[in-house]
Amino acid sequence: MVMGKRDDVETAIAPIATVAVVGLGQQVVNGLVRVPFRRPWRGPAGVLHNLGAATTRQVLRSFMGYSTSLPIEEFRSIEVVLDDLCRVALPPFVRGLGVEMRAGSVGGVPGLWYRRRNHDPLGTIVYLHGGGYIGTSPTMYAAFTGWLARETGCEIFVADYRLAPEFPFPAGVIDTISVVRELLDDGADPDTMFIAGDSGGGGLAGSLLFEMQQQELPLPAGLILFSPEVDLILDEPSISENAGRDILPWNIPVAAYVHGVDPSDNEVSVVNADVSHYPPTFVAFGDDEMFRDPIRRFVDVLEAGGVDTTVVEERGMFHVYPILMPWADASRRTYREVGRFVSERLVARNPFNQAAANAVPAVEH
Repeated sequence: MVMGKRDDVETAIAPIATVAVVGLGQQVVNGLVRVPFRRPWRGPAGVLHNLGAATTRQVLRSFMGYSTSLPIEEFRSIEVVLDDLCRVALPPFVRGLGVEMRAGSVGGVPGLWYRRRNHDPLGTIVYLHGGGYIGTSPTMYAAFTGWLARETGCEIFVADYRLAPEFPFPAGVIDTISVVRELLDDGADPDTMFIAGDSGGGGLAGSLLFEMQQQELPLPAGLILFSPEVDLILDEPSISENAGRDILPWNIPVAAYVHGVDPSDNEVSVVNADVSHYPPTFVAFGDDEMFRDPIRRFVDVLEAGGVDTTVVEERGMFHVYPILMPWADASRRTYREVGRFVSERLVARNPFNQAAANAVPAVEH
């Protein structure tokens, strides 16, 4: 469930929540009015792509800048409204992909399952949604994770892990390790299991692998990361150089999550961790995003540690572009690479998976 619907999380009273939602709408409209004055047709691709990117960037900036300036109970109220809208708007799209979506719970952690209809899953993906450790919900990711289930042929569990500031580190790690442990106890094969995540969820995925190693759990077949937040120090050149091109706010909040923990600690900033035990890892990011330099350094660490690493760095793309701009050529290339990465890992672990992998229906790109 979305954070605002948990019994132990406060939300604003109805009148204040209404004012907050109206204020968000006004902020987004004000942002869109600015778009034509920023020459949105300019960019690395065609006019339509550039216009789409400029509009997406402005809408997300307006949303993030406004919502993170609110008291936390108003922020949670806005999340509830957006989550409710997504519950209505996104399931028809997911069904159109031939994927069923249902609520479930694993290890005491609520979440959403995505499975292709009338097909046995080739593997299991534990997906950790982004939101900077403080926001969003599994329902808001329905379109993307529905696509991911269809593209890979795997069943996907999107964990509704606890978020800061109500539940700072290590609450999210505790939740996600509970999910993985129960899946393994119930017979899930680690040779066909993947851990995936984007943004803060990508950073949490690294923390989860650290904890799995500490608890001597079998590691998954692969790790899939989209624009992962791997360094919470936020002091590299791209943080300021790309602030004008990314969707993220220039003042990215991390204090609510680390809650007094040293942000350079290798369990929250996995770029500083020992990655020599990592499974094959897929990393996708854009060269216009603020996390570009930390992610590049993380890739260097992976390769230096001997990890089988697949890297997609797309020119002119911002944070989590495959999720926010699915129509873009860069996103379509990334989708194909993710499907190939999963298929190759499954076949490498079990050659008998080849026929099943070939049977996964192609997605229109």
